[in-house]
Amino acid sequence: MLDLARGIIETQPILTAFLAIGLGYLVGQINIFGFSLGVGAVLFVGLAIGAFAPKAQIIGPIGLTGLIMFLYGIGILYGRQFFEGMVGAGQKYNLLALVACLAGLVVALGLGHIFDIKIGHTLGIYAGSMTSTATLQAALEVVKSKDPSIGYSIAYPFGVIGPILCIYFMTQIVKPKFPAKTQRFHMGEISIGEGFAGRRLGDLTTEALSDLEVTMVRKGERNFVPTADTILSAGDAVLVVAEQEEAIARAAAQLGKLEPGRLAGDRADLDYIRVFVGKANMVGVPLARLPMPAGYPTHLLHVRRYDADLVPAHDLMLEFGDRVGVMAPPDRKEEIRRHFGDTVKATAEFSYVSLGLGMVMGVLLGLIPIPISGVGVVTLGIGGGPLIVALILGKLRRTGPMLWTMPLPANIVLRNFGLAMFLATVGVNAGQPFVKTVAESGFTMLFIGVAVLLTTVFIVLLVGHYVMKIPYDDLVGVASGATGNPAILVYSTKMAPTERPDIGYAMIFPSMTLVKVIAAQIVGLLAIGGTAG
Repeated sequence: MLDLARGIIETQPILTAFLAIGLGYLVGQINIFGFSLGVGAVLFVGLAIGAFAPKAQIIGPIGLTGLIMFLYGIGILYGRQFFEGMVGAGQKYNLLALVACLAGLVVALGLGHIFDIKIGHTLGIYAGSMTSTATLQAALEVVKSKDPSIGYSIAYPFGVIGPILCIYFMTQIVKPKFPAKTQRFHMGEISIGEGFAGRRLGDLTTEALSDLEVTMVRKGERNFVPTADTILSAGDAVLVVAEQEEAIARAAAQLGKLEPGRLAGDRADLDYIRVFVGKANMVGVPLARLPMPAGYPTHLLHVRRYDADLVPAHDLMLEFGDRVGVMAPPDRKEEIRRHFGDTVKATAEFSYVSLGLGMVMGVLLGLIPIPISGVGVVTLGIGGGPLIVALILGKLRRTGPMLWTMPLPANIVLRNFGLAMFLATVGVNAGQPFVKTVAESGFTMLFIGVAVLLTTVFIVLLVGHYVMKIPYDDLVGVASGATGNPAILVYSTKMAPTERPDIGYAMIFPSMTLVKVIAAQIVGLLAIGGTAG
């Protein structure tokens, strides 16, 4: 029976790949004291399958295609935050992460030399400690053997659990305090007093209403969508929305008084409808330029994106799957639905044209040779090229009719499936030599991986907190981005329950991925050149 199973696995690579993915995700769900491997378990199941069936090989571009999908999804998602992080505090954060990542590489090379570990294994240990699949691929390309896969597999588990433990103990020592999460959408109805009678609404939006969005005005017994030229009178009421409740209170104190129920209770002229954004021409356009139905009054009151409520500011861009609250005449609801698309399927919609073009440009960029004096020629490779292009496209969001972004659910599926395919391929192909290497020098390689990881994380956390005085929620985001695994980010957001860890991760992860990819190639080329010489 075992021989039959081994024979099937060794002759059916597609079956083998999906077997590794399915069993890997099952193992990845096992939770021990709050720690689980997640998608990383696919690598270890793949290694077990490769050890069981030594002739099993997943050949062709399957694994590389998966890696491109993963990195492209990362770039598209974090493009805007990454470029914002290139200025201001983000420069300081990137410098700290750069020093930490390069220090980790120095430790890997130093200990690898002391313990006589092959350069391929050493680069794999470094990639595994940083849980960086792009660095692993760069090492595989430059070394041209399976050695990096073995080092990666040995170092990977502590590369996930190590930062989590460090962040846990650091949090217990520092005991940071964070403000409670606040709602980012508030609504209020303000009655206008005598002091502002006769004023244009456009004038007030630059003064008392500068922190709010005015969505509706009530004159007499009727509600209507206002314009900048609307003249307010004493006794009129305005419906406003804001990110901070205090902004509404301040505006009410200046204009008149809060009087709930005057506008929202009357839906005779304007009613409220919530619809899904499902059309491409609604996506990636600032609300100030968003096309709205002609011939009758409409106004966006509210935007809900996944689990967050957003104020419809003029520069906000809608995404597929957003739910928007629209004020419109009651008899125009069906037209509003048709105008926005109104389908839940939009949460999985994206342009395969833009996806294909983006990946083609990324692969081509990765092929461009970059000569480095005294080293040789390096490239951004399959890892760096698609990531850089995706970051740029994620920042642009839209170029004319071409929409580059994709909804978060679709992005998550693309990234996770791509990463699983890559890890399954690496694991199965390296299974047999992995067993042999672990038996010979597995403990030594594990020790090196632990040293590399702790060096990187300690520099970020200790220097960042005690020397650079980085806010703690930013700091754990930087540590997560420097080490890379999304599971570390998830844990960081539990330790620092604000949005800042996500922002820190977005600023650091792409840049440090590129640093690791190029550094692995340079080290590999120097080592191979030295050996050849």
